Amino acid sequence: MIETLQGYFLIATPKMPDPRFAGKVIYLCAHNDEGAMGLVVNEPMTEISLEDVFKSVKIPVPPRQLSPLYMGGPVEAANAFFLYSSEYRAENFFEVSKSVHLTSDPQLLYDLAAGHGPENLLVALGYSGWGAGQLEAELTVDGWLTLPADDEIIFHTPDRLKWQKAAQRHGIDIALFGDVVGSA
Repeated sequence: MIETLQGYFLIATPKMPDPRFAGKVIYLCAHNDEGAMGLVVNEPMTEISLEDVFKSVKIPVPPRQLSPLYMGGPVEAANAFFLYSSEYRAENFFEVSKSVHLTSDPQLLYDLAAGHGPENLLVALGYSGWGAGQLEAELTVDGWLTLPADDEIIFHTPDRLKWQKAAQRHGIDIALFGDVVGSA
């Protein structure tokens, strides 16, 4: 039995009862007895860009092409969370997996502006959170599929394909999931 879902994907099934999470892929960054925290990795924002974030905090815009800014979830939606590849060394970080770390340290923005930073980066505003036992209860109602995460999906798969590809990596056609899985 899995003791923690940290480093796993939560993939919304077609039976997802909460419309805010329909078609979403959440990368679980932390999961323990106190609750869970994750970032939606397939919902790029259209009303604000990462360039806008740099300008709002008066940091020069980096010379490299910037990735989209993501809506990580409804909790603390004004705060930025940085999911990045572990070759970059931040002072304050949380190790989600051996290859992916999480920080909210704005120093990462300064490093990007200086022309260096992580090879792979996903910046999200807000996060998705669950209190103690809340995620476990949600997992009993067929709204989520849990599968081991894949860095390729997080950082290199087009956003519009992440929902399907995250499940396909494990041989699952997510669009058919609700038709073949039932409750006893």
